[in-house]
Amino acid sequence: MRSSARRLKYTVLFAMFGSLMFASRVAMQGIPGFHLLGLFISAFTLTYRKRALIPLYVYVMLEGVYSGFAKWWILYLYVWLPVWVMFMLAGSVRLARGVRTFTYMFLCALHGLSFGLLCAPVDVWLLGLSFKALPAYVAAGFFAFDVPHAVGNFFMGTMIIPLSELLKKLDRRYY
Repeated sequence: MRSSARRLKYTVLFAMFGSLMFASRVAMQGIPGFHLLGLFISAFTLTYRKRALIPLYVYVMLEGVYSGFAKWWILYLYVWLPVWVMFMLAGSVRLARGVRTFTYMFLCALHGLSFGLLCAPVDVWLLGLSFKALPAYVAAGFFAFDVPHAVGNFFMGTMIIPLSELLKKLDRRYY
């Protein structure tokens, strides 16, 4: 496939992936802590490596357009990057399939568990609290929000390998 056609194909594909991430988040917003974002970011990163940042930031921009580019949106600029970094690193390590599955599930859960900590600096700033309140703020949401988020991410992580293998297969076949 020629270079310009290939670029166009990936532009459309990544825009679609970012839109899919956004639609899945909106569809699942009534279930606290359960979403497909970690799954998508992980599978896209394992498949497309650095280019996975494109659908990720399409999603972030759609969040801003849909919900408004308010101060809270600032944390969306960085809060998903740890998933991308973890899977960039994990994708470069050769592991047996069973070990990979559990490792990927664990990494997704780890992001869910640390989500409140990642969001806390911006949240504390937005609420006008002192940064001395940061540990109490993180602790207050840990069991109510971060633990359920980690459990949801852990189970969504079971689909990372099948999805990334499907994407790789389709990429080789049709792209």
